[in-house]
Amino acid sequence: MSYQVLARKWRPRNFSELVGQEHVLKTLINALDSGRLHHAYLFTGTRGVGKTTIARILARCLNCETGVTSTPCGECGACREISEGRFLDLIEVDAASRTKVEDTRELLENVQYAPSRGRYKVYLIDEVHMLSNHSFNALLKTLEEPPPHVKFLLATTDPQKLPVTVLSRCLQFNLKNLSPERLVEHLKYILGQENIAYEEGALWQLGRAAQGSVRDCLTLLDQAIGYCDGTLSNSGVSEFLGSIDQSVISGLMDALIANDAKAALNLIAETAQHAPDYAALLQELLSWLHRVAIAQVLPDAVDNSQGDRDLALRHGAALSAESVQLYYQIALKGREELPWALDARSGVEMTLLRMFAFAPAAGPALDVLVDAGKKKAPVATSSADAGQKKKLNETPLSAPVMAFSGPLPEELPLCHSARSEAESQNPLTPQNQTSYGFRDFARNDSGGINQAFATASEEPAEAASPTSPQDPPPAASDTAITLTSLSPQEWPALFRQLPLNGVTRSMAGNSVLTAVNGKRLSLTLDENQATLFNDEHRARIQSALGAYFGQSIELSMQAGKLSGETPLQERQRLEREYQEQAREKFHADPLVQEFLRQFDAQIQPGSISPLHPFHWQ
Repeated sequence: MSYQVLARKWRPRNFSELVGQEHVLKTLINALDSGRLHHAYLFTGTRGVGKTTIARILARCLNCETGVTSTPCGECGACREISEGRFLDLIEVDAASRTKVEDTRELLENVQYAPSRGRYKVYLIDEVHMLSNHSFNALLKTLEEPPPHVKFLLATTDPQKLPVTVLSRCLQFNLKNLSPERLVEHLKYILGQENIAYEEGALWQLGRAAQGSVRDCLTLLDQAIGYCDGTLSNSGVSEFLGSIDQSVISGLMDALIANDAKAALNLIAETAQHAPDYAALLQELLSWLHRVAIAQVLPDAVDNSQGDRDLALRHGAALSAESVQLYYQIALKGREELPWALDARSGVEMTLLRMFAFAPAAGPALDVLVDAGKKKAPVATSSADAGQKKKLNETPLSAPVMAFSGPLPEELPLCHSARSEAESQNPLTPQNQTSYGFRDFARNDSGGINQAFATASEEPAEAASPTSPQDPPPAASDTAITLTSLSPQEWPALFRQLPLNGVTRSMAGNSVLTAVNGKRLSLTLDENQATLFNDEHRARIQSALGAYFGQSIELSMQAGKLSGETPLQERQRLEREYQEQAREKFHADPLVQEFLRQFDAQIQPGSISPLHPFHWQ
């Protein structure tokens, strides 16, 4: 007996054998069981999803000798003849080869005659969108009001090409592509019946390559069995498909996590021996980084359609959210630049090396902010530095002076750093120099005051007070907090010392400490910030607290209304206060007042910002 390909051998013969398409089967089964049958059905969908198969099963249901039923017996003469393709009252037409109006008229000549063998005369027209406009016009009247013994079953992969007059006369069923998970389950069943050994990874590769088509999946399975000589191996199927083995992507991710550039390049060198598609490699890496990003934000949303959910969760836990987003952007840019690289392999290697070069430093997120309410002692300087500062401060300035914006070294007064060489040659009186002290604390980001030229005031400026900001604002020094002394008021200071980052840090920063009972702590999360919160975030915060106190901590955390100020709210408040302090010092400076008076100038709202950034540790 000749070999029968798997796609034909395993074609379903009844609705119970169909894979997927439950939304279509439910409607058809209910209609058959209740006797509410339409005269025309239209099945749409991509190739290999079951359009023709469902139409043939429906023809069996209509003509089974046991009666109209959703479960044909499969043993009567009508069922066997339909399965073997020799049933006289099932007229199958390939519209792609019979597009002319003459063919359609010939087909419809015998519509009025009763069926010769079965209960209904069934017209199955495949790829119906290939009919010409004249053919559709010839079909319309019969399609709308056929004889009671006629049923039309239409199938197409391109329903947009059908006239709306045809669409309105049919019950439409849109068949969906199957997920890789469903296809893999189907392949396991078939291989079990065929007694063929396999590796599960090979089936996932076939399921993804089929792109939702059952027929394509079985055709690829036939080819893979021949290529692998009877046993489906992961590497064999990868070579046969020319696809990127998922172990390569997993290995690259492990190398990124370990910051091991050598391992990543060695893996690329091994992969290069199989002449891979490097663009596909970057595409697979992008797809994987996307899954990892989802695993970090919403672990429950990570499906197992590719059989690798646990691996995605593991990689998500090992990388920071910032790293994943950075790697995704670099890979996206690398794929865009790949055609311009010296060769595809070097383009991929440079993309990976870029990831290692720009990888975020280990440790918590850089929230370099300080408590503005605390002051620190002046920074000690060497005698040489002090002499240099004194020399600079004694150097007179020129007139006129233009306001300057932008960051400058914190060690020197800003007015000197802003001076040009020409200005240094036209001195003002030294006593006027101190009037620029406001610039050490605040700057005007719009380029200074409108018409920012002025002659320095002849009146000596008020001497800088010991607390005037000749140095950057003091940094807050959070002292160690013990578990026995911990109170809700100390939660912001404790939060600043915890090594948290990403979404987890945001969850902790938007919470208040509501109860301390020995080793049991309770946090209340702002209900407006709880959209992304899950138990994994609570576990990370609990782990960080345990590491800080050096003992196991039991942490309960739930969303609700807050009864106090969260660490991030405290930060925002102090930032506002610090900004207001800079604005007040700028407005109060005598030189600024002189500018405003002489030139009738105005200060642009929102243009003043502190010279030294606000620090919050």
